[in-house]
Amino acid sequence: MSQPSDNWSGLSGRETQAPRADDTAGFSIAPFRCDITPPLGHALLGGWIEPARAIDDNLEAIGYVLLGAGAPIVVCVLDWAGLLNEAHQRWRTTLALAAGTSPDRVAVHCVHQHNTPFVCPDARAAAARHADLPEMYDLEFFERCLDRAAHALQNALPRHQPVTHVAHGEARVNGVASNRRVDRGPDGRIQEMRLSSCTDPRLIALPDGTIDPMLQTIAYYAPDGRKVVACHYYATHPMSYYRDGRVTSDFCGTARKRRQAADPDCTHLYFTGCAGNISAGKYNDGSPAARVTLTERIHAGMMAAEATLVPEPLTDVDWRTEHVLPPPLPLPTAAELEVAIADSQRTLAERLVPAFRLGWLRRFEQDTPFVLSCLQLNTSSVVHLPGEMFIEYQLRARALRRDGRVAVAAYGDDGLWYVPTKAEYPMGGYEVSAAFCGDDVDAIMTAAIEKLLKVESAPTRR
Repeated sequence: MSQPSDNWSGLSGRETQAPRADDTAGFSIAPFRCDITPPLGHALLGGWIEPARAIDDNLEAIGYVLLGAGAPIVVCVLDWAGLLNEAHQRWRTTLALAAGTSPDRVAVHCVHQHNTPFVCPDARAAAARHADLPEMYDLEFFERCLDRAAHALQNALPRHQPVTHVAHGEARVNGVASNRRVDRGPDGRIQEMRLSSCTDPRLIALPDGTIDPMLQTIAYYAPDGRKVVACHYYATHPMSYYRDGRVTSDFCGTARKRRQAADPDCTHLYFTGCAGNISAGKYNDGSPAARVTLTERIHAGMMAAEATLVPEPLTDVDWRTEHVLPPPLPLPTAAELEVAIADSQRTLAERLVPAFRLGWLRRFEQDTPFVLSCLQLNTSSVVHLPGEMFIEYQLRARALRRDGRVAVAAYGDDGLWYVPTKAEYPMGGYEVSAAFCGDDVDAIMTAAIEKLLKVESAPTRR
């Protein structure tokens, strides 16, 4: 890899003098944002769907720097399908350099809309060895986005503003999330899948299944009572329809933009929770009208969650991390993946997905772990997770706190793709076939989540 993930002392490049609060100062926050819309012709979803032919709405990277709890903390979310392996490490490292902090104090997530870029350098290199395969993403565009994000963060730092209060609210969202794995045979095995959209009356009639219906909102407030940053968390695949080359932030992104337009003095961020087995399929027929309805329902959830916010003095801030590296499945081997990538008789997806699997094997060989993190704000916690985690991980995390004051952001480093629970591996289905790790990933991830939420530490107190 051209950049190690957390070798902070050996990095060179952009430097900045971030505001550093001393032990007597209060907390402050610096929100930032930049455009990350790909140019026309750019690959979408890693190259195996129609490339960008039109821009329905722009894509953004939105984040904030939290100051006053030791080294700066950076949280950022992108309107992209995913950042994998070195690509995710580059974003964390770049934002860390711009903020004057270390990469392990940076969390970067993607909302996971599909008509957007999906970026893995190792996969791109593997596909590039075959002239008949499309370019999975444009290197120059990727670097421009990194520069834009770094400059946006740097420009925001001098304008950081005090935050004295925080609030955690939630509201039920109806008619959006549904479990994809509800059609099962007598043995519990998956039969047909209810994916992001569905028109089969039999599948639509099946129940929601296991979901987390609650949209969580955590907000920061200035001394005068103004809400300055609001982070929204909800677990569903965020696609209504895609594969048509029309770049869009889709219904979750447009709901966030609608909220932003109505509340311009506050920076709104939207994070997708553990949605590996969750989509809007029960409530989405893939039509433009359905996208409008889904947007309205997510927006209503944001408004309802904000209506429950009760600001309290921000007194304790803590940042915890856990490093994990679950082993990959023993098969297919790297040699078998190379053969699949080279096979011109296969479909694009059948050739490009092996390239992503190969990238995961290379990462494991290089012993580069995932960094899971938890931001604690008084008695509220935000857990930052990698990959397409099943909803059960989110429900486990929330159950660890009696008051349920836990928000979960998944789709951080997506290098390992789907993360089913151990119980679901024998049941088959698409997500299991697209998992790059074996069922021991369950115990590894669950233990890390428990440590993040249970370990006693010394938060910064005011």
